[in-house]
Amino acid sequence: MKALILVGGFGTRLRPLTLSVPKPLVDFANKPMILHQIEALKAIGINEVVLAINYQPEVMLNFLKEFEAKLGIKITCSQETEPLGTAGPLAFARDKLIDDSGEPFFVLNSDVISEYPLKEMIEFHKAHGGEASIMVTKVDEPSKYGVVVMDETTGQVEKFVEKPKLFVGNKINAGIYLLNPSVLDRIKVRPTSIEKEVFPNIATEKKLYAMVLPGFWMDIGQPRDYISGLRLYLDSLRKKNSSKLLSGPHILGNVIVDETAKIGEGCLIGPDVAIGPGCIVESGVRLSHCTVMRGVRIKKHACISSSIIGWHCTIGQWARVENMTILGEDVHVCDEIYSNGGVVLPHKEIKSSILNPEIVM
Repeated sequence: MKALILVGGFGTRLRPLTLSVPKPLVDFANKPMILHQIEALKAIGINEVVLAINYQPEVMLNFLKEFEAKLGIKITCSQETEPLGTAGPLAFARDKLIDDSGEPFFVLNSDVISEYPLKEMIEFHKAHGGEASIMVTKVDEPSKYGVVVMDETTGQVEKFVEKPKLFVGNKINAGIYLLNPSVLDRIKVRPTSIEKEVFPNIATEKKLYAMVLPGFWMDIGQPRDYISGLRLYLDSLRKKNSSKLLSGPHILGNVIVDETAKIGEGCLIGPDVAIGPGCIVESGVRLSHCTVMRGVRIKKHACISSSIIGWHCTIGQWARVENMTILGEDVHVCDEIYSNGGVVLPHKEIKSSILNPEIVM
């Protein structure tokens, strides 16, 4: 079986991190976002993954070459010359997805993080005998999304309602699909939306089925959701009794720390923190609800909460960084500086405090 991951465009919502690498290569819980998906696909026996991409394909491919060998999975790119929406890329990659086997193929949205119950989805797809299966997830505020109206017992999708004013259901498209090759006959190589054009047509013919995603789900394509997604991901590791989680007197709640990172005396770390490779956390530092990426140095008594610290940054002594501060690559925050929601572009030095959320060019 094969899979297509919709990588798409520029990752503007995760800037300034995506100014350094394409969005799927931004680290999430100490490994690139896209690797979570590729590993899940490999685990159920997928042997080829196609990345639908229209931005920096060479960066992606160079990076993924080492994982091809490590995971034993073929990774290729299907590069669009113009953005083709969420369905056009499937038609564009047709030759890479279709072979003589007639097997269905997976399509995943690269921003989605979940427990990926792909094996169960294959069973579900074979059992209902329709043309396409989509994963749906329950949300508290369905009015912000497109809602999937479905038969609760069979899973057959009746219709889609975009941002409903009145309550029609609380299940939304989770961005994970399993499609028969025949679905490609419904799509032309032009900018097309799979959610708004292709799926409603299949639903009208009563050939579209939805499976409710067990466990957590988050679209981590923007900073606030990225931080929430980390909490849910670490929580799911806790439920699985994962050995990846750190424990100790200086650890609070769920924390993962790369084995090459060094943590000083008297720190308090957690809950919901990821510390990447080669980081140095000096003594007396307080970290909570944050991601600290590869090669960061955090000096004595600094305090970081609800923030994302990009690669190779330095945080000065007694600095305080909070409220969705996002630091791009190689940002240096001087001693005793306060950042309240600063979004800082790469290679900057911050010498004066950022008192209100703003972008620092």
